[in-house]
Amino acid sequence: MTQVKTAMIMAAGLGTRMRPLTEMRPKPLVEVSGKAMIDHCLEKLVEAGIEKAIINVHYLADAMEAHLAASQYPIEFQISDERRQLMETGGGLVQAEPLIEESNFFCINSDNLWTDGPTNSLHQLTQIWDEDKMDALLLLIRRTSAHNYQGSGDFHLDGENRISRRLPDQQAPLIYSGIQLISKRLLRDAPSGPFSTNIFWERAIGEGRLFGLVHEGQWFEVGSPEAIAPTEAALASV
Repeated sequence: MTQVKTAMIMAAGLGTRMRPLTEMRPKPLVEVSGKAMIDHCLEKLVEAGIEKAIINVHYLADAMEAHLAASQYPIEFQISDERRQLMETGGGLVQAEPLIEESNFFCINSDNLWTDGPTNSLHQLTQIWDEDKMDALLLLIRRTSAHNYQGSGDFHLDGENRISRRLPDQQAPLIYSGIQLISKRLLRDAPSGPFSTNIFWERAIGEGRLFGLVHEGQWFEVGSPEAIAPTEAALASV
């Protein structure tokens, strides 16, 4: 099993769909079940044995930094500062790369909420990671069982768990959870400035090096204020 001790946490987004709750705080600090969403994420990282987390910040960055400074998690935090320019997901990864010492690391959206199945989800990713075959391994959710999700899906998997895209005007059975295990190889030859991680994924799909793992627990999309109450109710029943 690959040992991974570092995670990149994406926390720089504007959170526009979560307004008015994000008018005075960044989206990762919006509370669900009495706890900031980023704290749900950090607890999962502690359970998985993560020792270092790089967090990118942009919108209301001071509030995010203050929250992390006041936390008691046994994790070393480092900030990738995007105050001057929001770099989007791909650009954010590239800017943070010098802070990431390991060749393989987790990348996790800070507003993710999930429960594990029989096995810790992050450990599952490391258990099936294949250094020779993979540039990224995405944790995927069955569209029919994703809480609060109303989209058309993102991906298909073949018999070897390689990822392909949903075709236009069609549906796909799997959606991206916001959780992935990445090799630094994925970040090679990056464009400059802000850009989406999709640029890296498209190349990896073309090279047959983007893989997926279907999540065995529950997952919640909390993209708007209306999604908070049903998420809290579902979490209370777990």
